[in-house]
Amino acid sequence: MSTGTIGKRGAARRPQANSLTSGQLPRFFELYALAGSLFVAAGLLAIMGFNVVGWLVASAILYLVSLGAFSSIVENRRRATDRVVRGLVIVAFLLAVIPLVSTLWEVVSRGIPALDWDFISTSSGATFDPSTLKVTVRYGALQSIVGTLIITGIAAVISIPIGILTAVYLVEYARPGNWMARTVTFLVDVMTGIPSIVAGLFAFSLFSILVGPKAFSGFSASVALSVLMIPIVVRSSEEMLKLVPQELREASYALGVSRFSTITKVVLRTAVAGLVTGVMLAIARVIGETAPIFIAASFSNNFNADPFHDPMNTLAVQIYAAFKFPGQDVAQSFQSAWGAAVLLVILVVILNLIARLVARFFAPRGLR
Repeated sequence: MSTGTIGKRGAARRPQANSLTSGQLPRFFELYALAGSLFVAAGLLAIMGFNVVGWLVASAILYLVSLGAFSSIVENRRRATDRVVRGLVIVAFLLAVIPLVSTLWEVVSRGIPALDWDFISTSSGATFDPSTLKVTVRYGALQSIVGTLIITGIAAVISIPIGILTAVYLVEYARPGNWMARTVTFLVDVMTGIPSIVAGLFAFSLFSILVGPKAFSGFSASVALSVLMIPIVVRSSEEMLKLVPQELREASYALGVSRFSTITKVVLRTAVAGLVTGVMLAIARVIGETAPIFIAASFSNNFNADPFHDPMNTLAVQIYAAFKFPGQDVAQSFQSAWGAAVLLVILVVILNLIARLVARFFAPRGLR
């Protein structure tokens, strides 16, 4: 065999360059591109008139364009598409986080100065001094905290069993295409889109017929909130129960376990974390509602812990009333509204932590 032939075969066996790894941008190029985009956009807008929103939008556009262009030149089209799509995901994430962080910062920064023990442990009211003929208005949130816990707690007691049992029926008992299951699913979908004020009008009308006119009470507001909670609990619970592997049910039936015991001890125990998350989403959905509670339970600064008689107040309604109907000291009224907003956020966080602990305690050992 000639030397030339061997040389040709050796040349033919040389590995070809892989188009997927032939070129690669620096490791931190995305950070460099982001920093450069922010700088260039700031320079352009400094000439035309600086605006924070315009700066962020222009930076995002420049970032995506530079990312795609440099990746196409240095790497390849496939890597460029991957980087651009990942950049879109990052930009969308930042667009979702920025308003959340901004709102939370605004509430906390304005509400923290109003929080003290007197504000938390006393109810709003007025004190008249006969010696000076001066009326002193005090702002407190005790009646609102108690009202929020009572109204939301009763609504949860009504909604959670109904929602979970409905989801169990749809997933475990109803046959595919059953008219009852289709009807329930349709009604749940309709209830999901009901405006909250309609739920308040429904509860007010119902109790006006049963009790009489001006039937304002915390229980009436709880019924209104339960109308909003039930479809959320049903939908979330249904999806969580569908995620439980069918093999677990079949293994339980193979051991001779009844369907009821299989559902309570296998299916629900396996899906408990998702069920608790769905319940907390429903509670978070209604705990800040204002219109239905304002219609069904009205508003009162007097302390009332009886949900079946007289108006009750909640933190959300107190915030609305403090802004809509401020007292003589407008600044103090607004500050109390921000303080109530911070308390509402803290209350939601505490309820979420409790729910996580409950889910962790009751979950199967392998899922803890």
